[in-house]
Amino acid sequence: MFNKGQLAGLMKQAQAMQDNLKKAQDELAFIEVEGQSGSGLVKVLMTCKHEVRRVTIDPSLLADDKDMLEDLVAAAFNAAVRQAEEVSQQKMGKLTAGLPPGMKLPF
Repeated sequence: MFNKGQLAGLMKQAQAMQDNLKKAQDELAFIEVEGQSGSGLVKVLMTCKHEVRRVTIDPSLLADDKDMLEDLVAAAFNAAVRQAEEVSQQKMGKLTAGLPPGMKLPF
């Protein structure tokens, strides 16, 4: 099946892939995405690690209905989370593209 040299080579490749995945995960902490609602009246800026950096609310909403403002903030957060997940999947998917389905790292 495998000789020692082939097995050592596979283990070395697996370690390199694991290192690349760790590096990509660390980079996600610095990639920012923005979620919006109310045609941009409420914006949430967060990292792909779900750390919120900024919430921006248009001043015109401050005099409006409190319930509507809360709904817009929640919608903007949800949009930002979806965007962060999409970017994370794209970034990590590039690194795991060659793995067989169901195979997980670390080994």
